[in-house]
Amino acid sequence: MTIEVFTRKEQKYLITVDQYTLLLEHIRPHMRPDRFGTDGRYTVSSLYFDSDAHTIYFETKNKLDFRQKLRLRIYDDTDIDGTSFFEVKQKHNRVVNKRRMSLPLREAYRYLLEDDQHLNNFNTSNLQVLREIDRFRTLYKLRSEMVVSYDRHALHGIDDPELRITFDLNLRCRNDDLLLESGSSGQNFIDENLVVLEVKINDSVPLWLTRILQALQCEQRSASKYCTSMELLQGHKLPTGIGRELILTGGQ
Repeated sequence: MTIEVFTRKEQKYLITVDQYTLLLEHIRPHMRPDRFGTDGRYTVSSLYFDSDAHTIYFETKNKLDFRQKLRLRIYDDTDIDGTSFFEVKQKHNRVVNKRRMSLPLREAYRYLLEDDQHLNNFNTSNLQVLREIDRFRTLYKLRSEMVVSYDRHALHGIDDPELRITFDLNLRCRNDDLLLESGSSGQNFIDENLVVLEVKINDSVPLWLTRILQALQCEQRSASKYCTSMELLQGHKLPTGIGRELILTGGQ
């Protein structure tokens, strides 16, 4: 069995499309496209989960020292028999730990719909990770909340393979159709002129990259895709006085 575990630090930035274009020019000598997708470009769609009391949202919003999310993810267009990935993303003191396993999308839905199921009956890449996911889902009483999609451009360091940079564009969400095979349609929850940049590292950001980010005036800013989507889709159900995560489209 293969356990997919990622432990790293992440720095997030909110930049404009123009800054994105300039940044690509400056970092190209140091970076190569991700091997997945076309020239490192692909679409990510994730089904997020929360409790009826939106416990996951509030833990993220309040930036608890330890917080976690559960999501079911696909890449590009996937049918019911295509590959999906269950992921638990945990964050503790700015260190991100992600555990995930793969299974056919049909099997993922069967797991979500069946009660009192025997986990070893599922066709998954790793049963132990599924057990951890099941404990988390049961403890928080999680159910499907929304689909979040975006177009990603991913790069890896040439000399430092542990360095990963991702640009997320055209960020959108929906809660009227929670089937991932329906595609990546949705309502934009961040201004289309803005890009979420994430620098993912094991230790510290390389000096050359820090200088480029400073020269281009890239603003380091926390940007929770899940919280921003929740505030757009379910803002009327949330307590008043909650500050918005990001600038939303349509002046919201």
